[in-house]
Amino acid sequence: MAHNEIRFITMGELLLRLSPPNYEKIRTTDEFKVTYGGAEANVAAALSNLGIDASYFTVVPDSSIGKAAIRYLRSNDVHCSPCIYSDKGRMGIYFLEEGFGVRPSKVTYDRKDSSFATYDFSKVDFKAKLKGFTWLHLSGITPALSLGCRDLIMYAIKAAKELGITVSFDCNFRSALWGWQEARDCITEYLPYVNVLFGIEPINLRDESGKDIKDGLSMNPSYKEQDRVFREINKRYPNIYAIGRHVRYVHSGSENSLKAFMWYNGETYESRTFRFNILDRVGGGDAFASGMIYAIMRKMSAEEIVNFAVASSVIKHTMHGDFNITDDEASIKKIMNQEYEIRR
Repeated sequence: MAHNEIRFITMGELLLRLSPPNYEKIRTTDEFKVTYGGAEANVAAALSNLGIDASYFTVVPDSSIGKAAIRYLRSNDVHCSPCIYSDKGRMGIYFLEEGFGVRPSKVTYDRKDSSFATYDFSKVDFKAKLKGFTWLHLSGITPALSLGCRDLIMYAIKAAKELGITVSFDCNFRSALWGWQEARDCITEYLPYVNVLFGIEPINLRDESGKDIKDGLSMNPSYKEQDRVFREINKRYPNIYAIGRHVRYVHSGSENSLKAFMWYNGETYESRTFRFNILDRVGGGDAFASGMIYAIMRKMSAEEIVNFAVASSVIKHTMHGDFNITDDEASIKKIMNQEYEIRR
């Protein structure tokens, strides 16, 4: 497929982000910096900044706040014509306290009864929404918001399968939004429709004895351990040809290292490890996902794909806001190919 024939779309909730300036705490600040974001929107913005034709579907209140949020996405060249303005609900919000040194970042959600979470998606013709697109990206955050949002994911992935669209899904478990078992049971139902998967939690990989295949898999697995789990996922879901999982080493609230493992067309690959300082961590996982999606779209080699994905996440950590606003592919490849002193 030619680069200019790729048409990407993602669906999810767009959020208003409020954050105290200068690493202040919410309890002590008298002002907030306003921006917008959300897992799926972050991926769309990153891809559009890399030159991919990217669209976004969401529901926002028909108000100045909702229109400002959509305008922010459009300013990053994301097509928002699929979006819906609703006369019900409110804008979802999250508050971010940025960590520094030994103090980690902290996110507080305020998104109950939002326009997106309360919308009746049975009224949407998803085949019509997805017609003409070649790639659909979804996230495990969406089904955590409401039963209607769970239906949205199923409607969308079934329509995508009928239309022959590549589907990527980021598990994105958020304990602040729903429980582990509920998330595992729900997300596992989506996997037969997924082609590219990000994260391995909280999907169900129990064997015949009831033991989860992932039991004992550490947050810092060896190549052999990760390869075993990837192979089991691919065995159960042969429709999934690519799986990405990044591994984070936390040295402090303002210094981390990242590497990744990737299953791609029957083999497991491991990236380099990058150590870096953090300006803003939010959106780092979405930047990893967008980097891997972009590299697959551009038909890079497997080694390039996994390292490009990690480098995309690394460079995002140097930017304020949720979006990875990177000028071009070369900017990420420059980070990808730099020599780093690796210390753990």
